[in-house]
Amino acid sequence: MEELTTLLNNIDDSYHDFVLGITQYAKKKPARLEIIIKFLKEHPEAKSSDVVYFVSTQPDFLEDSAMMKVG
Repeated sequence: MEELTTLLNNIDDSYHDFVLGITQYAKKKPARLEIIIKFLKEHPEAKSSDVVYFVSTQPDFLEDSAMMKVG
C-alpha cells in the first residue's frame, strides 16, 4: 500500500481525498492494488481524473456501492 500511496501522491494534481479514495478501493482486494499500481507505472503522466476514470471503469467498481432507495 505504501507504493500505491507514493505513486498517487506523486501525481501532478494529487489531493488528499483522491489518495484516500483510491487507497480505500485498493485495500478491498489484492488484485485491485496490483492493477492500479500497474496502471500508474504504465501511465506516469496520468492526472488524478485519469486514475479515477480507470478505477471507475473496472468490472468490480460497483461491488462496494451502497444502494439507495428512491421514491
